[in-house]
Amino acid sequence: MLPAQRHRSPLSAELAHWAERIEAVARSYGLSFHPVEFELLDARAVNGLAAYGGFPVRYPSWRFGMEFERLEKGYHWGLSKIYELVINNDPVVAYLVRSNSLPEQKLVMAHVFGHADFFRNNCWFASTERRMLDAMAQHATLVRRRIDSHGLDTVERFLDLALSLENLIDPYLPLRRKLASGAQVSGAPAPAAGDGPTFDVLGFLCERAPLEEWQREILALVRDEAYYFQPQRMTKIMNEGWASYWHSRILTGGVLDGSEIVDFADCHSGATATAPGRLNPYKLGIELFRCAERRGEDLMRLRRVHDDASFVDELLDEEFVASQKMFLYARNPRSGKSEVAERDAAKVKARLLADLSWGGLPRIELAGVDEGGALHLLHHHDGRDLQLAKARETLARVAGVWGGPALLDTREDGAGRRLRWRAGELKVEELDTPAAQPTN
Repeated sequence: MLPAQRHRSPLSAELAHWAERIEAVARSYGLSFHPVEFELLDARAVNGLAAYGGFPVRYPSWRFGMEFERLEKGYHWGLSKIYELVINNDPVVAYLVRSNSLPEQKLVMAHVFGHADFFRNNCWFASTERRMLDAMAQHATLVRRRIDSHGLDTVERFLDLALSLENLIDPYLPLRRKLASGAQVSGAPAPAAGDGPTFDVLGFLCERAPLEEWQREILALVRDEAYYFQPQRMTKIMNEGWASYWHSRILTGGVLDGSEIVDFADCHSGATATAPGRLNPYKLGIELFRCAERRGEDLMRLRRVHDDASFVDELLDEEFVASQKMFLYARNPRSGKSEVAERDAAKVKARLLADLSWGGLPRIELAGVDEGGALHLLHHHDGRDLQLAKARETLARVAGVWGGPALLDTREDGAGRRLRWRAGELKVEELDTPAAQPTN
């Protein structure tokens, strides 16, 4: 049982009053969202929910337990604190930490309504499952039934294998399919012509790998959940920036009284503080929206049509980089300290866009199956080399699901490399021609 399942309670009359008032103010500004349901939990319970991706009913995995321990240690040592947790669902479900002060609760509720608006209106969320609480409960039931049938160790081993491959998806596939079906998605980019390369490696394995039926079911549910969470990874800067922009505007527009301004400023500045060399999505996002506002941009349109990469590409310029002191840092080998290595705005922007492209994931194409039955993967190199140790582990796990050899073409220091996994052994070969460059 999760900690969150034991310590829930509805809002007090005072908090319920403020939730209604803040919602009314949010709607008066033009925000639109599915109904929002708030619940109070203690900090340990919120950490428990966060470790499970925000869902109170989910299948068991040691990965979730490890994440819970990390969050708990961070909280007790004062290194991190979760003020709220909000789930993209209909209705939207948001959990408030019971120990928050009233000004903090007001800020969090206003922040939640910003997230709720973003979930409903951003085009990349158009195809997400809006009844994900129910879907997660169904997934948990399925896993427990397979545990009853095949044993805990057997199912857990395969589930862990499946979860280790959850990043091998195509971030743009759900929206592309929705548009191809003729559905109207406001602000969405036009679908690409033709079939193009296949990047949904996990989907291919679900269909073609020689799996038992229960294994195919588990791989499919892991894939479904990966596609549910992917838009949140693609819009972290925008989503947090949008919520921060609106909590600031709503609260300073009359919701806070004079005695709460200092507490609000302290909480807000803590959330948007940025250390040198580190990207804070709250800070970068809110400053980009404020920049857009100063330029007379339509903020509602921006939050509807962009993901992080296209948002940064449209708004970030030399003036913004200078004003926000956005530099590239590197470790000085003599002093051991992190120091500014690059101030050029174009290079700063290029690095940020590289980090954000393809939803922050390596771009791995399924090139096909060769004559020997090996699954052939191709890394589209974007200037950043793969970490070969992690690539080796991933390739071994792909081969484990595929039930045969697997190979991956990539580049390292400009030279072509082929990683080949066969019969439990990895071989690294040089390629005569480099692996693929990024394609548009």
